[in-house]
Amino acid sequence: MAPESVHLIFSLAIGFAFAGVLATGYQLFTSRALSFRVLETGPKPSTFMAVPILAFAAPFLIMRNIIRGHAIEGPSFQLVMAATVVAGLWSLMSGSVAIMAVGAMLRI
Repeated sequence: MAPESVHLIFSLAIGFAFAGVLATGYQLFTSRALSFRVLETGPKPSTFMAVPILAFAAPFLIMRNIIRGHAIEGPSFQLVMAATVVAGLWSLMSGSVAIMAVGAMLRI
C-alpha cells in the first residue's frame, strides 16, 4: 500500500475519532447532546464558541443523525450514501488539520 494511501486512511480515522471525542466531551460538560441547533440561539459568546466545535464534530453529527433517521423513517439508500460520503470527506479534511496541528506542536 502506498504511503499516501496510509496517510489518508489515518486522516479519515483520526477525523472520525476526533469528531466523536468532541461530541462526547460536549455532552459530558453540558449534559445535552451536541447538535447543529446550537447555532440557532442567536449571537452570543457560546454560539461563537460552538462554531469550531461543530466544524470538527460534524462528521459524527451527520452519521448520528442519519442513523437516527434510518431508525425512525427509513431513508433511502441514496440519502444514506450521500451522507456517508459527505461525513467521510469532512472527516478526512478535519483529520488532516488535526494531524498538521499535532505535527506543528511537536516541532516547537
